[in-house]
Amino acid sequence: MAQKDERGRAGEELAALHLADAGLTVVDRNWRCAQGELDIVAIDGDELVVVEVKTRRTTGYGHPFDAIDDRKRDRLWRLAHAWRAAHADQPLPKRVRVDVVGVVGPGDGLEHWRDLR
Repeated sequence: MAQKDERGRAGEELAALHLADAGLTVVDRNWRCAQGELDIVAIDGDELVVVEVKTRRTTGYGHPFDAIDDRKRDRLWRLAHAWRAAHADQPLPKRVRVDVVGVVGPGDGLEHWRDLR
């Protein structure tokens, strides 16, 4: 379990660096509430972006994006709006977007899906 946690943290760090390199500003990481956790919250121009990070050692059991089903997508949208509500006192973009970053291996396979609807 510790290796899986380490791999997940490393994947989130790679994702945060990737997002920053792409011009997004990371404003929160590993935010938790009663409904669950958001890996990364960022701002991309006029959009608030919630980013789910899925990390896998290999694709032997499927690609990281395979873990994003309709239920997970709906949960991410609920969490995005919960985050916004919890930070209503801050000047934030009105538009919300949900992205997914998949990391495979030691960081050599990173993919970024934008605007998961």
